[in-house]
Amino acid sequence: MGPAGKTACLPFLFLFILISPLYAQPLHDPSPDGDFFFFEELFVSEGGLFSFYETIMDQETSPDGEAFPGEETFFDDAAFLDDETFLDDDEIFPDDDAFFFEAPTLIFEVPKFEIRSFDTVFPYFTWRQRATAMSRTGLRHSFTSDEAAVFIPDPDLGINLLGSIMKVNPSHLIEALVVVPYNERELDLLDIYNALGRIEKIKDHSVPVNGNDFYVFTESTRIESARNRRAVSDPSPANLLPFSETMYLRLKEINFGNLFIRGEISISMYGITYSMTNFTDVRYFLIPIVKAERFATIIYLEPVTEGILIYSMSGFYLPGFIADRVNLTPNINRRIQIFINWITDGLRRQES
Repeated sequence: MGPAGKTACLPFLFLFILISPLYAQPLHDPSPDGDFFFFEELFVSEGGLFSFYETIMDQETSPDGEAFPGEETFFDDAAFLDDETFLDDDEIFPDDDAFFFEAPTLIFEVPKFEIRSFDTVFPYFTWRQRATAMSRTGLRHSFTSDEAAVFIPDPDLGINLLGSIMKVNPSHLIEALVVVPYNERELDLLDIYNALGRIEKIKDHSVPVNGNDFYVFTESTRIESARNRRAVSDPSPANLLPFSETMYLRLKEINFGNLFIRGEISISMYGITYSMTNFTDVRYFLIPIVKAERFATIIYLEPVTEGILIYSMSGFYLPGFIADRVNLTPNINRRIQIFINWITDGLRRQES
């Protein structure tokens, strides 16, 4: 070849030398001795970091010649991978849209359970106690803080009203128990919740005193809050149960005037607990008889096979010099009966 021909070939020779390193070795060299590529390629290449990790774990060997654990060892127990071998990166991520996926719909099935019987909740009752609890009057027992309660539910069920009442350090306690039988249909927790929501109806219930109907509460309403005592109406019946709820009430009592009550509802699997606590002093002719947060009534309601179980515990503190002169137990008993009548009426309305 002449000098002119050699001169003409120089550009092609230079171009071949320039581009030949790009084809000297593939970017993803399967050989463990291949050259390392730039770190940025971990993020911009199609295979990415995951592909690089597969290559290293599948190909590298330990010093004693045995292969390091591969994908089978590391991912056998992983919930998001199956037992099949990995696919090529091009098959896993064919395009950018492959990074986005739609998760399957999660469906949670609420466990079904049968309602409990009265004997399951109160397994230690005599037949006479059981019969009285099923009657219209129900059971009632008053005692002081140094005496024992009588109506004890199964401790394994976690229905510990006495433990909650003792937090207000009461001097006197009253427990009550009655089962309201079903009439038209069996009632559930939503029926109970809606029955408890009819605060305006408390004033409509009375107790017999000397053969006459005695209305203890002349007014009953919800109020905005502990600070804002503006009356508000009861809400419409609910379609769903809340986990919990706090409300504020004003009950105008015939002897003690306005009673300001904080009501708290909590829902469990089997029942509803409704606690009422005075957040202001209870006064008699301007004299504070029961200090704020020293009176509480807790009512536990549960649908059982025999009807709606209503189990309550009330506690209040009276200083010794007042307790010696004023017997509040009959008065508290009448008010407990008012609440039971109010709840029973609300349940009957739910049946219709």
